[in-house]
Amino acid sequence: MTDTERNFEHFRALLAAHMAKKGLRSTDQRRLIVDTFFGVPNHVSIEELLAEVRKKDAKVGYATVYRTLKLLAECDVAHERRFGDGLTRYELADDGHAHHDHLICVECETIVEFEEPRVEALQEEIAKAHGYLLRSHKHEMYGVCPSCQAKGRRS
Repeated sequence: MTDTERNFEHFRALLAAHMAKKGLRSTDQRRLIVDTFFGVPNHVSIEELLAEVRKKDAKVGYATVYRTLKLLAECDVAHERRFGDGLTRYELADDGHAHHDHLICVECETIVEFEEPRVEALQEEIAKAHGYLLRSHKHEMYGVCPSCQAKGRRS
C-alpha cells in the first residue's frame, strides 16, 4: 500500500468515525463524492467537484456535494480555502507532517502550493517572541504568475 493509499484510508476512517458520532450513514452518493474528491486536484470548488461527480452519476445534487464537503471539513479531512475569487475551495488536509502554503495569481487565479522551511521556522520564532504557542496558520501570497506576466509584456 502506498503512502497516498494509507492517507486515504486514514481519512476514510476519520470520516466514518465522525459520521457514526453524528448518526449519519454512508450512502453510495456520499462514497462517490468522497472518492472523486480524493482523485481531483486540490483547491476544487463545489461546482467543479459536482461536475466531476456527475460524470459518474448524473443524479447527484449540489446540496449532497455541499453537505459531503462540509462533513469532510468538520472532521479535518479537508480544509476550506477562500482565495479572494468569491469561491470556497476545498483541499485535502495535510497529513500531519507536511504543510504547504499558497501563491495565488490575481489574474488567472492559478494556485501554486509551496513548502519553505525558512518561512515555517520564522513563523514559529515570531509566535514564540509574542508568547504564542502556534497551532496552525495559513500563508497566502497574491501576485501575478510568470505566464500572466509574459502575456502582459506581449500585449
